[in-house]
Parts: sequence; structure tokens; C-alpha cells
Amino acid sequence: MNYKMIIYTLGWILLFESAFMMVPAITALIYAEFHSLAAFLISAGACLAVGALMSVRKPKNRTLRSRDGFVIVSLSWIVLSAFGAIPFMLTGVTNSYIDALFETASGFTTTGATIFSDVEILPNAVIMWRSFTHWVGGMGILVFIMAFLPLSGGTNMYIMRAESPGPTVSKPVPKIKTTAMLLYVVYIVLTVLEFVLLVCGKMPVFYAINTAFSTAGTGGFGFYNSSMGSFSPYIQIVITVFMALFAINFSSYFFLLRGKIKEAFTSEIKTFLVILGASSLLIALNIRSMYGSFGESMRHSFFSVSSIMSTTGFATENFDMWPAFSQTLIVLVMIIGACAGSTGGGIKVSRIIVMWKLIRREMSTALHPKQVKKISMDGQIIERDVVRSIYGFFFCYILLFVISMVILAIDGNDLITNFTSVAATIGNVGPGLAKVGPIGNYGFFSPLSKLMLTFNMLAGRLELYPMLLLFVPSTWKKR
Repeated sequence: MNYKMIIYTLGWILLFESAFMMVPAITALIYAEFHSLAAFLISAGACLAVGALMSVRKPKNRTLRSRDGFVIVSLSWIVLSAFGAIPFMLTGVTNSYIDALFETASGFTTTGATIFSDVEILPNAVIMWRSFTHWVGGMGILVFIMAFLPLSGGTNMYIMRAESPGPTVSKPVPKIKTTAMLLYVVYIVLTVLEFVLLVCGKMPVFYAINTAFSTAGTGGFGFYNSSMGSFSPYIQIVITVFMALFAINFSSYFFLLRGKIKEAFTSEIKTFLVILGASSLLIALNIRSMYGSFGESMRHSFFSVSSIMSTTGFATENFDMWPAFSQTLIVLVMIIGACAGSTGGGIKVSRIIVMWKLIRREMSTALHPKQVKKISMDGQIIERDVVRSIYGFFFCYILLFVISMVILAIDGNDLITNFTSVAATIGNVGPGLAKVGPIGNYGFFSPLSKLMLTFNMLAGRLELYPMLLLFVPSTWKKR
């Protein structure tokens, strides 16, 4: 274990976080929120001081092994959330550090679950900080650093694998730094494009910026208690489209630009679009009687499915009031999630595809014991290591889900609230059903439950393994 390199990297994380806090600080200055300005400047100063102290000496040995990458990623997100919670305390929007930590972790992990019952009374600087944490966390803070500050040469792949969502990391180009930079180019271009389209729809600039940040990171923090229900159909459609775009593997955009249509539309993306379209249509038909026209029901259905499947968490309607059939589909797409290599969360469509193929193979083998059948996806044989990691992921997912359910049950809330809270936090979705529905919040949970859900958000964002490995003793051995 390269402890010096880990400390050095964490120092740079805090230095970058201090710079990130200048965005809400500038917002506070623009809106003359001087109390918030002081809070963010003090918070940034704390990050700067601690970060400088940790990164003042550059380690001679900068080689990272696989477990170093996992530990760096896990601790980076913990440190990022721990220090990012300070402004919530200093601005006075909450007096509980656990609540502040929950809100910050929810922001950086792009979950969008909130402890606030009324977000409309929050200072503009705090609203900006909440949205900006989504944008920063969407692509991953370490991917951002690797794009502009290579930490350890070729071994950066260990970090990128540990932080990037999905079973594997698609590399558009061989070099890690170039890959990271290209990913951010796509990320920024899509963010700016959405912002422009929202402004064209007469959404106020401040709200358009926050919406673009939240959509890009597939987060869901809003500025109205009604989420996106107050805006025009045009704006809702724009947001719907971009939620779906950010839920697609970013590598596909590179293939499209190169004219490689076949490579761009992988089986994962096709499956994602089929599930998205079919679920939207079925729900629209199910809720048709609740709206004036099929077009209106389809708009709300498509928005909700795109929001939940991309794990963004915006809402135009309270789908907690929809029929049981629609709610069931909402929960299913919540668990499935987005595509690997996107900013979305969930189990990921690629894992669902592989598991389905494995189930079919096992059933076929039961009928024909002597046959040898390999699993392939898009013409490529899926290696045993990938299959094993997917099996492990599902086991860890179920284990964490069960443990979380047991801990949340102590609070005495209903089963639907507990189940969807766990699913929504592990999947980085945000809203669930019942008490944590689109118009609800997580503020009523006990401190213990909030800590459990905070861990779920971090674990879900990092694909479980990095966070769980922190509890394995062999992870911390020097060799």
C-alpha cells in the first residue's frame, strides 16, 4: 500500500474542492448573500489549508497498484463529502453535521436525495453548490484530475476503473489522460447545449445553469419543491431528452463522430432504448385516464421513466399517486439503471444483459450437459473475470440491500418507504415511493439510518467494491 501517494492524492482532492467552492461563493457575491459568501470562503480556506499540507511533498514512489486505486477512490469520495458538508453548517441551513454529510454525499454521488422539506427557502449559493456537486460528481473527481494532472503515469487506469461506472471502462483512445479529457469534452459540450436550449425556452439563466448541472450529472437536486413540474412542456421535453443522453455510454458519441454507427449502437444502448420506450408507453397507457390527452400522459410518463432510469430524479408529477402497475415499472427501471460508462447509476443495463445470457446458458446446459457455450456481447467473448465480477457485484448488491433494510427497519417506517429508499440510494436515483416519493424527503430518518443511506450512496456511485474493500483487512497491508 502506497500510503504517501494516497495522502498526496487526497491533498489534491481538497485543493480542487477549495476551487470548486468558488462557484457558489461567486453566486453569493452576485446575489449579495454575504453570510453565504463568508461560509463558502471559510470552507474553501479549510480545504485549501488541509489540502496544501497533505500535498506539499510529492512522493518519490508514485506507483499505484490495484488496491491503491480502490482505496484512493473510496477515501477521495469520503473526504470530498466530509469537507463539502461544511458550507451547509456554516450557512445555517442545517445544524446537523449528519444531515449536511447526507446532503453533500447525495450531491457528489449524483443521487439527489435531500433532507430539506422546503428547498425554495435555501440561499442561491447553497442551491448552486448542490447542483454543482452533481456536475463535479457526474464524471468523477478523479477522472477530472487525471484529465489535467496525471498522478501516476500508466497506473491511472486502476483509479479510472475503480471510479468509472459499469463493469468495464471503455477507452476511446489508448492514453488515460487523453481518454479523460475527451470524456470531459463530451460532458461539457452536452451541458452547454442543454443550457442554451433551456434559455431558449425562457427558463431563467440561474435556473438553467443549475438544471444543466443536475441533468449532466444525472443528479436531481432542484430549486422548486415541485421539481420540474412548474415549467413548460418544451423545457420538460428538453430535460427528458438530455436525461436520456447522459444515461448513454459516452464512448458511443466518439463512435458517432467517427461515423461508426454500428459500434455506437451497442446491444446495451439498444436494450436501454427498448426498456425506456416500452416502459414509457406502458405507463402512459396505464395513467391515460388521469390526464386530458394521451400526449400529456406520454410526456409525464417519458419524463418520469427517463428521470428514474437515468437515475436523475427530477419529477413533473407525483408518480407516487399513479396506479400500482406504473409504480412497479418505475421501481424496476430504478433498479436497472443507466448504461455503463455514463453518468447514471443503478445496476447498469450491461450487467442485466450478461446475467440474462448467463441464465439462458445455465438453462441450456441443464438440458444439454455436454455442450460448451460461451457468452458473447457485441461479437466479443465475455471473459471469466468479467463474469465473476458480475456475480460478485450481484451478491454484494443483495447483501448491502439486506443489511440496509434491517437497519432502516429500526426506525419503524413502512416497508415500501424502506425498500425504495435503499434502492434509490444504492442506485443513486434519489426519489422513491411513499415517504420518499417525488414530493417527499429523507429528513425524517434517524441519524443511524441517514449514515447507512449515505454509505449506500457512496457505495452505489463507486460500484460497491471500492467502498466494501475498505472493510477487508488485507486491503491495508503494505504488501
